Amino acid sequence: MKGFNAENYDVVVIGGGHAGIEAGLVAARMGCKTAVFTINLDAVGNCPCNPSIGGTAKGHLVREIDALGGEMGKTADECCLQSRMLNRGKGPAVHSLRAQIDRNKYKEIMKQKLEKQKNLDLRQAEIVDIEQDNDIWKLKTRNGAIYETKTVIIATGTYLSGRVHIGEVSYESGPDGIFPAAFLGESLKKLGLSIRRFKTGTPARVLKSSINFKDLEEQYGDEKIVPFSYSTNKELKNKIICHISWTNENTKKVITNNIHRSPMYSGKIEGVGPRYCPSLEDKIMRFQDKERHQMFIEPCGENTEEMYLQGMSSSLPEEVQIEFYKTIKGLENVMIMRPAYAIEYDCVDPQQMYATLEFKDFKGLYGAGQFNGSSGYEEAAAQGLIAGINAALKVKGQGELILDRASSYIGTLIDDLVTKGVNDPYRMMTSRSEYRLVLRQDNADERLMPIGRDLGLISDEIWEDFCDRKKIKEQELKRAKNTVIKPSEGLNKLLVSRETSEITTGIRLIDLLKRPQISYEDLKEFDVTRPDINPSILEQVEIEIKYEGYINRQNRQIEEMRRLEKQKMPESINYKDIKGLRLEAQEKLEKVRPINLGQASRISGVSPADISVLMIYLNRKSNN
Repeated sequence: MKGFNAENYDVVVIGGGHAGIEAGLVAARMGCKTAVFTINLDAVGNCPCNPSIGGTAKGHLVREIDALGGEMGKTADECCLQSRMLNRGKGPAVHSLRAQIDRNKYKEIMKQKLEKQKNLDLRQAEIVDIEQDNDIWKLKTRNGAIYETKTVIIATGTYLSGRVHIGEVSYESGPDGIFPAAFLGESLKKLGLSIRRFKTGTPARVLKSSINFKDLEEQYGDEKIVPFSYSTNKELKNKIICHISWTNENTKKVITNNIHRSPMYSGKIEGVGPRYCPSLEDKIMRFQDKERHQMFIEPCGENTEEMYLQGMSSSLPEEVQIEFYKTIKGLENVMIMRPAYAIEYDCVDPQQMYATLEFKDFKGLYGAGQFNGSSGYEEAAAQGLIAGINAALKVKGQGELILDRASSYIGTLIDDLVTKGVNDPYRMMTSRSEYRLVLRQDNADERLMPIGRDLGLISDEIWEDFCDRKKIKEQELKRAKNTVIKPSEGLNKLLVSRETSEITTGIRLIDLLKRPQISYEDLKEFDVTRPDINPSILEQVEIEIKYEGYINRQNRQIEEMRRLEKQKMPESINYKDIKGLRLEAQEKLEKVRPINLGQASRISGVSPADISVLMIYLNRKSNN
């Protein structure tokens, strides 16, 4: 590697997106000399896909990032334009925050946080080559500078060998017209990483004044906003209204008449797209019996006239986009400011990594975000945080952090990636967690803040506030068990209206709250000893009371899972030598190289019978 020698670092992060930001900040905060390299400083913290943070299951991730000491939730609160708690009509396990944010303000704040962070250098440079020299990694920029570092975190997002497609037109590019990382992909292939090709897309951005809002359905935020971050003390306000419209038969007709011009259907795009976030043409072709598809019109910020058409991504030619957008109610005279596009990019097979996100065959090399085959800002930030923590721990010789599936959605996300692998861009959903009643977004602090505190990432002020909240919750649980509510005409009238039985003698508060139809709010006037407590704490107490039986059952399942996790797999194990293992199981186990029996049990293609064979093998090994 020829070039001029530049500075040396403990941790170098390649990429300034959501994964790179969390990785760089946490490594620097843990005392490592850190650098974050980005192709364009103006793209740090960019939100090229949509102007929102959170959503179903993604809101859980943001809460967990915050509980560990990450930055996404804090910045989202600072930039909040509108906030809603999704799935209120369903059980508490799937309640998730989603906030519309000011896209430009989010970028500005995140960039400044990197700039002001002690131990961190933010640099504009394209990394074009990477190689390992013993325990040191050497990185070369396009300008010829060579940086040496102990650890590297690759968080290239959709920039790695990025190619944009708009109908018959395609060209090398990152998102939003920024240069792609044109050379690093080949360097990684030479290094020996298994590279694959994925694809994602984004809708058009349109001019606000060209939209007819008069007949559109309005979508308001929650009256009382719940912040993402546990450190947000100020009351958040909704500043904007979103709108809803729908496609129709004319939209469908325009798209079907031009489907041959879509690079997805002409074979021009090789990359695999996200299963759970398809383009509009994909929706129409896959679900031809569906009469219409929903669209959300969302502002990109307070100081811009750009509007985002959520649910309307496309890779059709620009003239076709103009035609089909104008068939939609409210968009009859729409002016497109930025056309929709699809983007292909390189990523890796995440089964090459440990749950620390370090590559098994390349010590000190980590991956995070869309580079690992995931999709979404929140999934990226979560991985960046864990990769940054583990890189810093490695530099300091202080072990590693692995979150299991029962600890968090972050643990579930990473375990899915490194154990099961991905065939298309991975998106977090509540259904992916078998322990989702325990992993609620309201208790992320209880699950993860002690870990963040041990790592030195939680301030004294935030920690004291957490301890106070926990103490108040425990006191309220105790009070609910000991408080007796007396019968009254008003209470029985309420109980009958909620289709639950009346009471004739005193009843414990906890027993009333166990009734599915009764809430703390319902009992406010009858519970005369209730202290003045934060409503979020009361909600948490009520959930734990109502779902106690289900929570206890999940905790027993967690104990069994962790029992399997304690049975470590020897690093030198040769699965082909174990009699009784099926051939498919041998191949899958050799590829993933699970670190314990629990991880082995979750590998696709490894059956319960194979796990029994492994258990017998391990027991014999331990007895010899």
